Amino acid sequence: MTEGAFADRCIALVHELADASGKIALTHFRANVTVDTKSDATPVTIADRDAEAAMRERIRKAFPDHGILGEEHGQEQRDAEWQWILDPIDGTASFISGVPLFGTLIGLWQRTADGAGKPYLGCINHPAMNERWIGGAGKHTTVNGKDARVRTCAAIADATLFATAPGGLDAQQGRAFARLERAVNRRRFGGTDCYHYAMVASGWIDLACEAGLKLHDYAALVPVITGAGGVITDWNGRALTLESETSARGEAIAAGDARVHATAVTMLQASA
Repeated sequence: MTEGAFADRCIALVHELADASGKIALTHFRANVTVDTKSDATPVTIADRDAEAAMRERIRKAFPDHGILGEEHGQEQRDAEWQWILDPIDGTASFISGVPLFGTLIGLWQRTADGAGKPYLGCINHPAMNERWIGGAGKHTTVNGKDARVRTCAAIADATLFATAPGGLDAQQGRAFARLERAVNRRRFGGTDCYHYAMVASGWIDLACEAGLKLHDYAALVPVITGAGGVITDWNGRALTLESETSARGEAIAAGDARVHATAVTMLQASA
C-alpha cells in the first residue's frame, strides 16, 4: 500500500470512528444514564464503554495488525507498529452534566525503536456541537472539511489562555501555572475539556495548558495542533511522546504562535 493510500484509508476510518462513537454518545446524552466511579475516582457511563467498543470493532476490521489503547477497555497488540489511542468521551463530567463540550479523541501513532513514538493522525470530535477537527497524515488540519489555522500572537501579554481548573496541580506546578496565568491578557477556566485545544487550532485562543493528562488525553491533540500551524509540547518544551504521561507527568502546553509558546515554557520553568 502506498503512503498516500494508507493515509486516505486512515482518514476515512477516523471519520467512521467519529460517526459511530458520536451517534452512541448522543443517544445517551442528557438521558439520565447511570454513572459509575472508576478506581481513579473519575466517572464513567455506558456511553463511554459502548462508544469505545464500537471504535475498537471497526479498527480491528480495517487494520487487524494495528494495536489499540483505549481509556475504558485497555490495550491490545501492545507491540504493534501502529497504535490507535482512543478517549471515547473526553469530559465525562461535562457529558453527565448535560454540557455539550465533551469530545471524542482519536489518535494514531507509529511506534519507534526508542519508545517515543511518532504522532501520525488525530481527531477531536464534538458530536453535540457538530464540529470535527482532523489533522496529520501529511495534511493540513481541517474543521468540518475547512482549513483550521492558528492565529498570530507574539507577546504573552496579548495572549488568551484556557485551562481546566488548576486545583489538581501540585504545589510546584501550581506556582509555575500562576506565573503564566498572571502574564496573559485573558484566562478562562472550566469544563471545556479538549475543546480549548481545538480552539487553539482554529485561532480563537492562543494557549492551552494542562497537567496530569493521560496518553489518551493528548495523543490526538498533537497532530491537530501541529497540522494547524501550532506548537504543543510538555512544560519543558520537549515533544510529547507515548511516554509523556509518566516522563513529563502529563504536562502539556499548546500555542498557536511559536513565540508565545517559547515565552510560556520559560515561565513554566522559571524558579519559584
